[in-house]
Amino acid sequence: MANATTTQTLELKQLINGSWIGATGNQAQSLNPADPQDIVASYATATAETLDSALSAAQDALADWDRVGLIGRGRVLRRAAQLLEERAEDIAVLMTREQGKTLADSRGEVGATVETLYYQAGSARRADGVTYPSGNADELVRTIRRPVGVVGVITPWNFPLQIPAWKIAPALLWGNTVVWKSASDTPAVSVAFAQILLDAGVPAGALNLLLGPGSLGSALVENPAVSAVTFTGSVSVGHQIRERVVLRGAKLQMELGGHNAAIVMPDADVDSAATAIIAAAMSSTGQKCTATRRIIAVGDVHDKLLAALVPMVNTLVAGPGTAADSYMGPVVSDRAREDIETALATARAEGATVAAQGTISEGPGHYVRATLLTGTDALTITHEEVFGPITTLMRVENLDEAIALANATDFGLTASVFTSDEHAIRRCLNEVVAGLVKVNAPSTGSEVHAPFGGLRNSSFPAPREQNSDVAADFFTETKTAYIRVAPQVRAS
Repeated sequence: MANATTTQTLELKQLINGSWIGATGNQAQSLNPADPQDIVASYATATAETLDSALSAAQDALADWDRVGLIGRGRVLRRAAQLLEERAEDIAVLMTREQGKTLADSRGEVGATVETLYYQAGSARRADGVTYPSGNADELVRTIRRPVGVVGVITPWNFPLQIPAWKIAPALLWGNTVVWKSASDTPAVSVAFAQILLDAGVPAGALNLLLGPGSLGSALVENPAVSAVTFTGSVSVGHQIRERVVLRGAKLQMELGGHNAAIVMPDADVDSAATAIIAAAMSSTGQKCTATRRIIAVGDVHDKLLAALVPMVNTLVAGPGTAADSYMGPVVSDRAREDIETALATARAEGATVAAQGTISEGPGHYVRATLLTGTDALTITHEEVFGPITTLMRVENLDEAIALANATDFGLTASVFTSDEHAIRRCLNEVVAGLVKVNAPSTGSEVHAPFGGLRNSSFPAPREQNSDVAADFFTETKTAYIRVAPQVRAS
């Protein structure tokens, strides 16, 4: 790979059966969101024939990859973690150039991905089954995990390294082979990660990477050779995938976004809550599914919280991810910028008040201002996810109203509550509909060893999507073995 610190255009290819090959599809490019004249990468998109080759390679590689064994596959992932550590700065710079996030955020994502790989590598030495007592004294009853088969992986652009690692690492660890369709906006980061896995010892065919349009993902999930699909993306696409995958009996896990609420109780430490909310709502330019989209202030804390939030938002600068004074970078594309600006204009027309806005740097980038709105749940923006640095402050009178308002969405990914009241905490933990609830902390962020996944339209009712030991529940099939001692053969 060319040095990521340059403005050289990278020429990318598809990874099929251990080799980087050209494709015959349309030409495509990824552009620097901070400077759209900077072409980061160029490539010919994959076609149906490319997909067929990838699937054939993945099927052919299954038996040999399975025979490597769990600990052997863990060693490969550990080597991948080491290689990513060695190449961390180049990949972080590439990520900032191609995706737009600040260099600090990119470095953080690379570091978190290293931890993910080490964690999954360590999982190879944990128990891989459960034993049960038997009614027969000469019999052992235990479970055995077996790979699902070929796994189709479809990942988004907002975390172009970490989300693929969340999916690909456990898939490979448990003996599956992978066909990965990465996001069209960040192909260069995908190629860099795939190369690390190859260099770490993932054999030919066990990992295949396709660069191409969304229609390629549709063809991937429909193919009967794919035994399981893991997808992170939009609700609309997720529902289309569900119709195709579930009806043909394959396994499916999805994370489809969120409209996450932060409840601030009257006893909360206002400054601490405001700091956490700003981080959750505005960092990474608000391009996180777990970002705080709604702030629900209970009673008189509303005015105090507003007074704390306004100066914070007003000082936020959107600029190039490489600039020291940029709190957040550009959004990923001009299309994304237009969608955010349209949603903001609609909110204003519906009666929202712009309480505070950050500033944007001069230049050609796809910049939007960090924006704090005040209003009610009558606003469209308080129900529909807007993937940018906009959050809305609303007031309610008591905890009952706060919980009801937090749950007044089709999503259920994350939530946060700020209080020292143990009664309020327990009610929120039990009653707020979210797969992840934070107390006195941002709605964003999770630990690699803890389950992550949403409820309602934020997910799909399958084993928890990412992280932790329970990832094995999705990437394996469980058998129960009854192992009885054979009777001794008596000499005649």
